[in-house]
Amino acid sequence: MTTLTQHCGRARTVVVVRAKVETVPVDGLTVRLRTLAPAGRLHDALVPTVVLVHGIGMSHRSFARAQAVLARTHRTVAVDLPGFGGLPAAGRRLDPAELADVVVRAVRSRGAGELVVVGQSMGTQVAVEAALRHPDAVSSVVLVGPVVDDRRRTLFHQAVDLGRDCLVETPRMNAVVLTDYFRSVRQYVRELRPMLRHPLLDRVAALDVPVLVVRGDRDPIARRDWAARVAARARRGAIVELPGAHHVQEHRPVAFADLVAEFRRVDALERLVAPEDHR
Repeated sequence: MTTLTQHCGRARTVVVVRAKVETVPVDGLTVRLRTLAPAGRLHDALVPTVVLVHGIGMSHRSFARAQAVLARTHRTVAVDLPGFGGLPAAGRRLDPAELADVVVRAVRSRGAGELVVVGQSMGTQVAVEAALRHPDAVSSVVLVGPVVDDRRRTLFHQAVDLGRDCLVETPRMNAVVLTDYFRSVRQYVRELRPMLRHPLLDRVAALDVPVLVVRGDRDPIARRDWAARVAARARRGAIVELPGAHHVQEHRPVAFADLVAEFRRVDALERLVAPEDHR
């Protein structure tokens, strides 16, 4: 349960929102959806739904603080991908394209309309594939700490960078990483190869939707030059740095939520000004 406080002049309203957690089967795979929204909007298909997709080995817990803030003004759905967050392992590799299909189908099966897909780490690959494969559903993407840097595309580089990131994450985030990794080790190992091979730069270049890249200024995994190249490949791309490490959405949840909201407002304004350039 999350308590949200809003101020309107001198009035003070406290809205208590309880997360709705559902396990959804999609083609033999199991997905968990954690929906959090302003009161009365748990099933609102008239406004965009912000979908939060975690990285390899992680779960919805990597977005817990950010989702709580975003849910003050947006309908949000945090996803546990198959084999992660304590869900049964898929028993095979799932590439980002298949994961994207699973996410979009699961979320839309619960009444969502337009989607803003926010991916973190490996979740950025899923977000990009979702926009490419479901242009009727996904209107924009936010890529937080995108991977994998094409100049560091080896297990050795990734292991070194992950170790460095642990030194700058908060104790809470390191605890989440450790426990989530332990729960998902079987699927984690299977997803390493698809993650390392995914051509993120080429796939971002093919996008028609706006792309916001967000990185922490101390992130050793999504380094500044790499994140800037990802944003530059997009037809309509932007990059913002916030203080923090790889899980910057948890370091600065309020600033991150403000960024997503501003990104949505700018996109909506562009559609009104030049509707012929948008879907």
